[in-house]
Amino acid sequence: MTVLGLARLWALVCSAGWGWAVAQTPETISVASPDRGKALLLQRQDSGCVLCHQVQGLPAGGALGPSLVGLADRSSKEQARERIADARRFNPQTIMPAYFSTEGLNKVANPYKGQTILTAQGLEDILSYLFLPSKATP
Repeated sequence: MTVLGLARLWALVCSAGWGWAVAQTPETISVASPDRGKALLLQRQDSGCVLCHQVQGLPAGGALGPSLVGLADRSSKEQARERIADARRFNPQTIMPAYFSTEGLNKVANPYKGQTILTAQGLEDILSYLFLPSKATP
């Protein structure tokens, strides 16, 4: 990720008012890794993405959420980042977890209060996998 890309992410996060688990700055985000993104997408306990979504290059996923196959053809990375971060901004009734927000959550177990599900790095890693050119999908 370029410095400009990091600055955009930082501006997006600050302007949206998303909650932070730890004070994260652009300097804490390394270059996004599609391999780390793939691993996060496959984690059923932590991210749970494949429980609800079909994802290119991954074993069969769920059908509850929209397919993420070909996401780059119908969405920008910025749009996808916003939806993953907190889909409630677009649909307050969504069942998709707020992966990068701590605002408005109820009944959060004490060890997890004030923490986001994904880190800024994790979010960027997932996006780097979802927006790989289709021929390069591992």
